[in-house]
Amino acid sequence: MSISNNVGLSQNKFSFSGSPISNTAKSLWKPHSTKPILPLYKDKPFQKDDDKYHKSSSGRKRQMLVKASVGLFVFWVFYQIGMFLKSPAYGSNKNEWAKAKQEVRQIFKESWAHYEKDAWGMDVYKPLSHKGENMGPAPLGWMIVDSLDTMLIMGLDEEYKTAEAWVENELTYDMDYNVNVFETTIRMLGGLLSAFYLSKNDMYLEKAVDLGNRLIGGFDSATGLPFASVNLKTGKGVKSHADGGASSTAEVSTLQLEFKYLAKLTGESLYWEKVEKIMKVLDDNKPQDGLVPIFVNPNTGKYQGNLIRLGSRGDSYYEYLLKQYLQTQQTEPVYNLMYTEAVRGMKDHLLRYSKPSNLAFLGELEKGISGPLSNKMDHLVCFIGGLFALGATEGVTLSEARRSSAWSSLKEEDFTLGKEITHSCYQMYHQTETGLAPEIAVFNTNSDAGKDFIIKPADAHNLQRPETVESIYLLYKLTGDEIYREWGYEILQSFIKYTRTKDGAFTSLKDVTDATNLKFMDNMESFWLAETLKYLYLLFEDDESVLPLNDIVFNTEAHPLPRFEMGPLFKTGWKREPREYVGKSLI
Repeated sequence: MSISNNVGLSQNKFSFSGSPISNTAKSLWKPHSTKPILPLYKDKPFQKDDDKYHKSSSGRKRQMLVKASVGLFVFWVFYQIGMFLKSPAYGSNKNEWAKAKQEVRQIFKESWAHYEKDAWGMDVYKPLSHKGENMGPAPLGWMIVDSLDTMLIMGLDEEYKTAEAWVENELTYDMDYNVNVFETTIRMLGGLLSAFYLSKNDMYLEKAVDLGNRLIGGFDSATGLPFASVNLKTGKGVKSHADGGASSTAEVSTLQLEFKYLAKLTGESLYWEKVEKIMKVLDDNKPQDGLVPIFVNPNTGKYQGNLIRLGSRGDSYYEYLLKQYLQTQQTEPVYNLMYTEAVRGMKDHLLRYSKPSNLAFLGELEKGISGPLSNKMDHLVCFIGGLFALGATEGVTLSEARRSSAWSSLKEEDFTLGKEITHSCYQMYHQTETGLAPEIAVFNTNSDAGKDFIIKPADAHNLQRPETVESIYLLYKLTGDEIYREWGYEILQSFIKYTRTKDGAFTSLKDVTDATNLKFMDNMESFWLAETLKYLYLLFEDDESVLPLNDIVFNTEAHPLPRFEMGPLFKTGWKREPREYVGKSLI
């Protein structure tokens, strides 16, 4: 990560040229060790033998040439060592990574300042047209609530105090408007609960209770599975107008962390029981090898269709299996069993390797487990590398986990796969012209393939999504390997160079394959502030007391929530029905 206004990175396709942020940073790279990484050439003297060696004129010339060659070789070796030690792929010290952390903080400040100027309080921000809009008749806090904990973590006191006052004095959910149960839970309820956890301001908990009570009505279906939407005024659930009225599997199963924490804070068992019931209804379907279709009918409780994927509508089902187990201090083994079973299913049915570089990826089963595999992988799937690593160690470092009696060859295998998938997701950035990943990649598995993946024109956009940097962050915290910081910094610089507008705002990019004719999309998603920049900031954080992974869980919107003891009021209220694993692996 050689920082210079004039010299680009030797291994990347971008430089700091033209970025005002570049002036605040110096070289962030330092060798892990001062030891040379190439063996030194030692000039061994000839063994003098008067009978075999005579110092003739030609012999002296040959000797001089040999010495000159040796001298040049030694010079070349030391030169290469010096260049290697300066290269962007060789590490950093803490002071220099602190500069990278402040760089991320500055990017947040710039992004926030433009939002504050152009669209304060509004739910949607359009950086190119300098305007905002609300999704309903009044603001839902989409931008502000989603960003509260990021500001607290970054120590942005001025911005935070303004946002806090807006939430206290302006935000209300007493409106006649239908909201998506899942999105509102992970962003708004999760944001409020995380802000309460970090600030201990009771105002956030009061707002969270009010919102939770309005959302809980969406669970009043025949089975207890929530409808896709709920009316905030009436509390009445509204089934989806598409997909035959089905809810997405990820959406109904990604409410548990938030409502369980709300139950813990308030002592209200209803929140706990509602989200627990969802998990039983889903699991009673006995999904084959732990892999679930992406739609479920809230009236029947049955899965709808056969499409299985880890991208949209499927992703966070698997995420919350593990995180429910971690949230309650590993006291609910049923969720760990479901998670472990699902990971085995992924390995058996979804895992493939690309050509020519052998990149691991997880494809899709459009017709279910018995059907052919599609090599399509969403960027959304890139959360899974970090999840595999977190599942293996349960939040302690890899070295500590390996010393535990609970460590096994299966956990080692899972962690290794997490590293492989994260590397593949990094390559989805590194192999494009802009250094930014597309929304979707289609991996090549033919033996004569020249590239590991192709990008279709409709999939070439980048929405500043967080999933890859999330996994990079988790892998760094669990391994301490500097390569993950290097990858994260490379991605950060690509965001700076290719998603930063002329006036300093940040927005989405239409085509990551074209670095010469940039086409912006007029939208900055709230997860740019809530997730992507937060994970990058934490990636460069050296204070181990900041959100240790064995003390907290991040919800799927990167809102940190504490792990807690269940206590006498709450317990797992259901047991799994027996089922058979039919894949290649055995639990």
